Amino acid sequence: MIALLPGGLELAYDEAGAGLPLLLLHGWPHDRSLWAGQLRGLVAHARCIVPDLRGFGASSVVPPFTIEQYADDAAALMDSLGIERAVIGGLSMGGYVALAMLRRHRHRVRALVLADTRASADTDDVRATRLRLIALIEEHGVEVLAARQLRPTVGRTTFEQQPHLVELVRRMMASAPAEGAIGALRAMSARSDSTPLLSTIDVPVLVVGGTEDTFTPPEELEALAKAIPGCRLELLESCGHVCPVERPAAFNHVISEFLASLVYH
Repeated sequence: MIALLPGGLELAYDEAGAGLPLLLLHGWPHDRSLWAGQLRGLVAHARCIVPDLRGFGASSVVPPFTIEQYADDAAALMDSLGIERAVIGGLSMGGYVALAMLRRHRHRVRALVLADTRASADTDDVRATRLRLIALIEEHGVEVLAARQLRPTVGRTTFEQQPHLVELVRRMMASAPAEGAIGALRAMSARSDSTPLLSTIDVPVLVVGGTEDTFTPPEELEALAKAIPGCRLELLESCGHVCPVERPAAFNHVISEFLASLVYH
């Protein structure tokens, strides 16, 4: 489906289920297909909405590319669907957007799911790495980028035992529009530090990730959860940075438990 948002932006999205709205935001350089297992597995628990962020998938590839703009786009999508408040979930870059939603549209956030992500801004070393990735895309294209990013994106167990999932992730990353992938790299590099926000969060939060994640390792996720009042932490064994793809049933289980707990908040 396509939502026409202010400014003429076309935002592609899929939707399944009914009840409590759950808006899931993909990472980089992904698209909404990252959440295919959640669309199938969470239909009995929520109204699950998964968009392509601007610059990715079937959404418009138009600037500005900033974390704040992605958050504003998500709020505009909620408006177009008649949703006042939703559980906002995000993986990796999508987690940065979820935290930006809390900064800019706090009244729209019913609860947060932060998957394989961090609150801190980029270090100088990470910014330098992002510049190298931009140069790689500009010179060789996203196919080469996907090949380079694939191994650290999935966990060791997935890489060794589930080659079909590895190829699925590779194809998803290789299909990213170059302009959108580059714009998102610049957006992440320039993003605000959300660490001071963490102690002020007054909605329920679930932090979830894979024990084999090398981008945001378990100790980082533990520190993130510790900084958020009342936060729940779930670490999933035998998966890496894209745990919703690698272990969809386990991911869906912790999400469904978290959603059920919101009845009491």
